[in-house]
Amino acid sequence: MPPTLSKPALIQSALAWCKRHQRLLMTHIGLPLLLAIAFVLLTGGLDGGNGVAPARLFEQPHYLLANALPGLLLTAVLLVMSRRLLWSFGVAFLLQGLLYGINTLKVNNLSTPLMPADFRMVGQLRKGGLQLLSGYLPSSPWPYLVLLGGIALVIVAWRYEPVLFARRTHGKRLLAGGTLAMALGSLLAGTPGWAHMYNGKQLWMEPWSAAGTAEHSGLVSSLLMFHLHYGHQRKKADPQAAIALLSQTDQALRQYMAISPEAASELPDIVVIQSESLFDPRILKGYEHSDFLPNVRRLAAAGSSGPLHVPTFGGGTIRTEFEVLTGLSLRYFDDLQFPYLQMNTKVVPGMVRTLRAHGYETTALHGNDPSFWNRHTAFKAIGFDHFISQSAFPRDAAKDGQYMSDHAMTNEILAQLKNAGPPQFLFAISIEAHGPYDTSPGIDSAERDAIPVPPGVVGKDKLELQNYLYHIGHADQELGRLADQLAKRERPTLLLFYGDHLPALAGVYSTAGFVDGKDMLSQAGTWLLVDPRNPRQPEHTDLASWMLPGKLLEHAGIHDDAYFALTQVLAPQLAGLTHAPGASPQTQDSPERHLDNAMANVALLRLKGRLDPLLPKAEPLPRESGIANHDPHPGAAAAAGVHQ
Repeated sequence: MPPTLSKPALIQSALAWCKRHQRLLMTHIGLPLLLAIAFVLLTGGLDGGNGVAPARLFEQPHYLLANALPGLLLTAVLLVMSRRLLWSFGVAFLLQGLLYGINTLKVNNLSTPLMPADFRMVGQLRKGGLQLLSGYLPSSPWPYLVLLGGIALVIVAWRYEPVLFARRTHGKRLLAGGTLAMALGSLLAGTPGWAHMYNGKQLWMEPWSAAGTAEHSGLVSSLLMFHLHYGHQRKKADPQAAIALLSQTDQALRQYMAISPEAASELPDIVVIQSESLFDPRILKGYEHSDFLPNVRRLAAAGSSGPLHVPTFGGGTIRTEFEVLTGLSLRYFDDLQFPYLQMNTKVVPGMVRTLRAHGYETTALHGNDPSFWNRHTAFKAIGFDHFISQSAFPRDAAKDGQYMSDHAMTNEILAQLKNAGPPQFLFAISIEAHGPYDTSPGIDSAERDAIPVPPGVVGKDKLELQNYLYHIGHADQELGRLADQLAKRERPTLLLFYGDHLPALAGVYSTAGFVDGKDMLSQAGTWLLVDPRNPRQPEHTDLASWMLPGKLLEHAGIHDDAYFALTQVLAPQLAGLTHAPGASPQTQDSPERHLDNAMANVALLRLKGRLDPLLPKAEPLPRESGIANHDPHPGAAAAAGVHQ
């Protein structure tokens, strides 16, 4: 039998055991726990949001923990793999810091935080995106020095930090690492189970405001909540709601679609210009009586024009572009943040296909990389016959600033137009006025510096505003030159010109303010539609970008697409509902909500190719009816019945 230890010996043995394991307990439990707490607090400090500030640890600890949890899970996975504690925390925090740095750039330029769909931009970096986005990187050396310092510390930790546990653990490392990796992977993949933790009841979520959600719950939690609640969301259309709306507007639609026997047989050529970041500066205080767009105003006096409500601000050009080409409002598709990157159908209905059905030859034109924003694929789905991109422009096509000039774009438009053959549809996307606006090499600095700015706009804000106005001045000049040339053509030509969004000049807007007193996310852009050869009485109308194709087809004498006719019948009620993400939503009464929801079901069916069987068909009206195909809104009065 083993000898029996006396009581003093037992105590001495226990003390010796504790002493031997004291260091083990501290390094394996105490130090990781302390570092985890520090990671949570540092994440809150790095975030800067009020809801996850370190001072609120004891008030709402679950906010801070939820925001730091993905980083902690990544740390744990790295620890199991590397067996190095400080190195694992360092790498995780460095990657998290990089995420916050990118978020800061987006907030500074676009006034909205990162959203899950932004990560689709990673795939665009090698398709022209890196060159474009690199212009927004900070000019100060400090962010780069901090990043290099962090990388250096991580390298030192890997080189000199002792491992925390043995390499061989009889399968324990494999089990623990696999479990942690699965937990992290399921969180990033948006597995529904995580929605119990990341939701508006446990945290703070404002579905209409990514900025508000990030401020209260932290950037990381905001990304996860939007990903979990909207990333896999697929709305299902209610055909009965769509049928009810079509039934209520049937008379108005049939009047709108009526084909007059006197209608002109010759279809006009159509040129559409999406002008980068263009808006009328007269909406800014200090510029109320300015004249930066004289050609826009000259042409508006002989055509149709007005404010344009678009679904983006400062960037996201393809959101407006998608609405114009398809006539579909992105308000009805929460899952389509960047539609060209997310479309999973080979045939997208819209204006291009309607024009092709009428014999048009359709061409898109853009002086940039065709793969950026996935345009080369998206334009095929939308129905373009041709896509003329940067490589197809003449070798001597001039730049103005960092990008292809509007002068070169206009030259290419004129070169593409023919006086024989089928009618043509040209959709041109300008890029000269693209940001960033703090540097613009190669421009005429004397011309730029002579541009006046509102009182109080100084320093970097002044430079950005002058660079921007310099470029849109050229956009206006080229619009005037193009219109004058189109007026001389043998064939009739319609010219549609609009801005895709306001530029990211947050400092200017904050200092100067807007004439209407609203914020920058609530401002409308500019649209213009004119027949340069045949002036008409001016028409001033508020439209949303998804209503422009219906307006264009109407002026071209094409009335047989009932969906586009519907967008015009309902335009007065729905135009103002389109706004940039983060803007204060417009208050709707019950009839407006009902109409909006019904139109959402129509749009869902349209994109899925299931709407056509429900639509009325165009029929000629008798000659004595007096309703011509160019009446602007023949069914507007009847559409009012939707509200009753």
